[in-house]
Order: sequence, then C-alpha cells, then structure tokens
Amino acid sequence: MSDSADPTAAGLRIAVTGAGGRMGREVIEAAADRDGVAVAVAVNRTATDPVAGVAVEDADRLDDLLASEAPDVLVDFTGPDSAVAYAEACADAGVPLVTGTTGFTDAQVDALRAASDAVPVLKASNFARGVAALRRAVREAAAALPGYDVELTETHHSGKRDAPSGTAKSILDDVERVRDDLDERVHGREGDAPRESGEIGVHARRAGDVTGEHEVMLAGNRETLELTHRAGDRGVFAEGALDAAAWLADRDPGWYGFDDVLDAGGADG
Repeated sequence: MSDSADPTAAGLRIAVTGAGGRMGREVIEAAADRDGVAVAVAVNRTATDPVAGVAVEDADRLDDLLASEAPDVLVDFTGPDSAVAYAEACADAGVPLVTGTTGFTDAQVDALRAASDAVPVLKASNFARGVAALRRAVREAAAALPGYDVELTETHHSGKRDAPSGTAKSILDDVERVRDDLDERVHGREGDAPRESGEIGVHARRAGDVTGEHEVMLAGNRETLELTHRAGDRGVFAEGALDAAAWLADRDPGWYGFDDVLDAGGADG
C-alpha cells in the first residue's frame, strides 16, 4: 500500500500484476503521480521489493486479494499465460481487466474473450496516443495508395520476447484490412528474395534499451511515404493504461480496445 495515497479514499483503485516488471513498475509509479488513483493490490510471481511505496504480494494470492480489496480494475502487463490466468481470476471476482500483454495465441485470445462475458476486458497492443494516430494514418495512407509496396520495421529493447511486436501485428492487420491485394507477411529477406506480389515485408530488430519504434514505408510510382512513431519512455504506455483503466471501470461486460477510450474522449486496440 502506498504511503502517499490511501486506496480506500482514491477515486480509482487499481490492481497491478507483474509489479516487478518494466511496465508493472511504470504503472505503479504513474499511479502514484496521478490524483485520484491508488494501487490497492500489486502482485508479482517472484519476490519483489515495494515499488513507489506499494507492497508487492505473491501472485499466487491474487484471488484472495481481489476478493478482500475489491479493486475497481486490474492492469496487466505480463506474459500470455499469466494474463489468461489473471483474466480468469478477474472474471471470478467481477473485476474489470486492462491488458497490454502481447504475444497471445488464438486460443489465448479466445480465453480472454471468454472472460469478457463476465467482466469488461480491454486488450490493446499499445497504449500510446501517438501509436493510435499512427495506425489511423497508416490505414488512410494504405487505402489512398493502391498498388504501393508496404514494408514495416519495428525496433525494441533486447529483452523483448515476442517478434514482431504486438503493435506491429496490429498495424499489419490494419493494412490488410484496407488492401485486399496484400495477404502474405514476409519476415526478413535472405538470398535470392525479390519482392513478390501480395507481400508485406516485416522486419523486427532487438537492440539495447530501445523503448519502441515502428516505421511503415509505402513505395511506388517513383515516390516513398514513411510514417514513424518512436516512444521515448515507457511512461507514455503506463499513462495510457491508466486512462483506459479509468474509462473501463464502470463499463458493462464486453470486449474493448484503446480506440474505444479515445473515441469516447478519454485517454486504440
């Protein structure tokens, strides 16, 4: 529990999973700096020292903590298996879920959707407003430039596990939605590999401590258009997740994305 904020008095009381991870810490620290928000529950699968004055409990206790503390919403940035387990716990406890975890299989997404029958679930590959704007710009550009080749390059820190990133996959989905002629994702090129009809080139780079970069290049008709987003700090994702949590807390059970938050005038998915 934070020394600087009393969860019982806050307007929004959140639970945070993966509290010892990069994004879990960012969410807790962002909550500590935001008026009207307090962390009522923080858990991690390995022993973790307090974060921003918030005690971190064993994740195995999550069911009991959700029952005793009754947070308004749970914010999750962990791994696919953990996120599915936490979604089931939220469904049982009646706690809304915001998850920015990526790398899910189709079956795991189905499990998240099953939880949304009981509680509101908001899943997003990225909580940066700039990425939401990028995705909208890419959809418009891809539709306005029929026949142009499309290549996507994403760069993240060396510790990121899934490739390509969840955001990259969402952007690729956007392109394919407006371009019927592009239906094959080619990951990198090697040897004799000229571009074939219907391809979208996809390139994932892992290096250093890069927070996140996504670039979409459209080329044809003797011209090139490049659309790029760079995140300078993980705090932008934490702030967006808190915006999503505040918006989701009073929603009806169902499946939501970050676009729903933005379109409602709150803080895309």
